[in-house]
Amino acid sequence: MTAPITPQAPVTVRTFRQRLSSTPRGARLARHLALNQLHAWGIPHGSDVSEAVAVIVAELAANAVTHGRVPGRDFELRLSLPTGSVRIEVTDTRTEPRHPKPGDVRPSAPLDERGRGLVLVDALADRWEVLDREPLGKTVRAEVDLPSRLRIRPPA
Repeated sequence: MTAPITPQAPVTVRTFRQRLSSTPRGARLARHLALNQLHAWGIPHGSDVSEAVAVIVAELAANAVTHGRVPGRDFELRLSLPTGSVRIEVTDTRTEPRHPKPGDVRPSAPLDERGRGLVLVDALADRWEVLDREPLGKTVRAEVDLPSRLRIRPPA
């Protein structure tokens, strides 16, 4: 999806944030933590939203570990529930000369062993973007819209 993320009023109901080691174990843990957090927020395991978020987190965490790794530095997973969606942010400390962005992602060849991560993010996220991080690094942010039956109301 190539639609830019629409700025919304800062009405975040819930947030989750965790720094993880830039290792394959850290990437796997990111996916498990995300699924558990969604379940705690009332988004059940196995739902379309939960499955989409799991794949997006897995791909972005794998990219952070594989392409964004700087020895001795962690990556960070952030989840939040702005009104009507789940927002996923994965931040790493490597700054590439050119970040891929929505619209730049092309499917890889059928026998390629790599190159499908952002294709999956592009297919599953309703919106996504890459943001530069100061003083160094980048954040990939993706959003998955919640169906109305799963929308979480802010506390009264």
